[in-house]
Amino acid sequence: MGVVTFRRARTDEQRSQRRRQILDTAAAMLTEMPVAKLSLNELSRRVGLAKANVLRYFESREAVLLDLLDTEVQDWITELQQLPTAGDGTARERGDQLADILATSMARRPVLCDLLGAQGAVLERNISTEVGIRHKHAARQSLRTLVEFVLRHLPELGNDGAAALVESTLLMSMSAWQCSRPSTAMLAVYASDPELAAMRIDFTELVRRTTAVTAAGLLARRGHGENAVRPA
Repeated sequence: MGVVTFRRARTDEQRSQRRRQILDTAAAMLTEMPVAKLSLNELSRRVGLAKANVLRYFESREAVLLDLLDTEVQDWITELQQLPTAGDGTARERGDQLADILATSMARRPVLCDLLGAQGAVLERNISTEVGIRHKHAARQSLRTLVEFVLRHLPELGNDGAAALVESTLLMSMSAWQCSRPSTAMLAVYASDPELAAMRIDFTELVRRTTAVTAAGLLARRGHGENAVRPA
């Protein structure tokens, strides 16, 4: 698509639609390429606007991606909220179920994982304080909602324990995603030797295992053994 003649969006609705178009295009691009490969020039070309006109709506490439991250997190939370609550099993069983839900749901959302993995080193750079404040307020609300979701499954954790589990799961997923996306050279290394291939990281399994272990540890510190049943 070539660059089309720019028509200024004059109403709030038109500006919102233009921003949505830019975000949707960026999201589509991230299904084809990692965050590191997405350039403002290519985004502008695909949207059909000059780069200067894209910058009328977002102050930088990073601001686009940060806004997209907030949207992806909200979509993920919406999916989680529609899932049934863990049954009446022991705390250990419910913790394992919760770990599986979090790990598998994130693995189904590669764009979310890629954005999370780039958040600190890429997305939160080259932005204004205003954009950063808006993002952190959105992130704070998302964390609160995720804590509520965790407490549905493991009320024994309490607010502090649930917050700790959410934070550790997100931090692990950020690191695990990057480490589980080997380069072409590393893929060849793994293919050359089964013993080396065993070192390749499985994102879903790593996040599932570490989340389950963290949940068990937090429960133990609060005096709830793995055989504890859900409070009445």
